[in-house]
Amino acid sequence: MKEEEVILVNELDEPIGLMPKLEAHEKAVLHRAFSVFVLNDQNEILLQQRAHHKYHSPLLWTNTCCSHQRSGESNIEAGSRRLYEEMGFKTDLKELFHFIYKAPFDNGLTEHELDHVMIGYFNENPTINPEEVEAWKWMKIEDIKTDMSLNPAVYTVWFKIIFDEFYHYIADHKLE
Repeated sequence: MKEEEVILVNELDEPIGLMPKLEAHEKAVLHRAFSVFVLNDQNEILLQQRAHHKYHSPLLWTNTCCSHQRSGESNIEAGSRRLYEEMGFKTDLKELFHFIYKAPFDNGLTEHELDHVMIGYFNENPTINPEEVEAWKWMKIEDIKTDMSLNPAVYTVWFKIIFDEFYHYIADHKLE
């Protein structure tokens, strides 16, 4: 099976090429990514715990799903595809904002992403894919913020960065 490729971009989110995902993370090359936050009507975020066999950040808690767009795929199409692949459901997604971050891992890989942050709403239980997700839970936004400061080691590196951006965005904007 061919390794999945990521879309290399400049700081304006203009595509400049493709590269195998692992190579992009080894070389810390800026590439396009997305992060999905799914909320319920109790204003809780659906978190996932990454599967125990993932090659980085296994068993750490993170946002509902995140991944990389494929060539020719819109941000919303990519988010919807991956949400279904990992969490087993579909819901309408809306892009909120994007930003660039760089986060090194202990294993020598680095996330250097132009991340498109999306939101969706869902009030049922997911049907998780055990190849991707170990467990899931709903958690209030303020409780995540508190727990993240008390127990930072149980969350993925990127989720700590993305959650901070998301938290400030929702504080400054009224979500529909």
